[in-house]
Amino acid sequence: MNKIELKSFLDEKVIQYNTLDFIESDPVQIPHLFSQKEDIEIAGFLSATIAWGNRKMIIKNAHKMMNLMGNSPYDFVMAHTETDIKKLDSFVHRTFNGQDFCSFIKGLQHIYKNHDGLEAVFSKNMTNNTINLQNNIHEFKKVFFQIPHEYRTQKHISDPLNNSAAKRINMYLRWMVRQDNKGVDLGIWKNISPSLLSCPLDVHSGNVARKLGILTRKQNDGKALAELDSQLRKLDPNDPVKYDFALFGLGIFEGF
Repeated sequence: MNKIELKSFLDEKVIQYNTLDFIESDPVQIPHLFSQKEDIEIAGFLSATIAWGNRKMIIKNAHKMMNLMGNSPYDFVMAHTETDIKKLDSFVHRTFNGQDFCSFIKGLQHIYKNHDGLEAVFSKNMTNNTINLQNNIHEFKKVFFQIPHEYRTQKHISDPLNNSAAKRINMYLRWMVRQDNKGVDLGIWKNISPSLLSCPLDVHSGNVARKLGILTRKQNDGKALAELDSQLRKLDPNDPVKYDFALFGLGIFEGF
């Protein structure tokens, strides 16, 4: 395919998969349960954090997270007692355990009490020269872990400056920033342009991108993400990560 054919093909796949039907099998359904901004962004952040492995298990455990917080994530983050937080000890999703969950709640409280919330931290220090959000993710991680925490918990937030593709954080940012009125991405953050978003690169989207010739690097790491980003920005500089729907859909649903 030439560039024009590739763009046409991928645009069609975006239309096919960026629909409400996508939500029922994706963890993006968790933040859709809420209407208050802070509930949406906390529910999304925690759900994205555990978004690796079997998708049904991710969704099941994300619902469990919400239940453990009384289905009021912002109130729980801001007003939990020691008794409340001990209830989280039983939680486990793969290597993310109750101890990690507790640290994340305290990290989120620190963000809201001292740094004006998640959107403010992720959008801090952007300039006219900002081309993506990878440095913002790095800075967010530093702020998030300013509180006392177990060292092991740090692995649950990837750092792009360590050459990570940071798939889960980039997916979370897509949820919060993109607003195309299709009903999947929530688009509640207005201080970040969708043009700065990066594709949530994983094994499925990576393999499809390689077959389409828009990614050559074999590892799904930060360098691969930069390569893929540059190609997707050529296809749509204003909304490059809409193509995540195409790459993911082709990989998961069509075995492309």
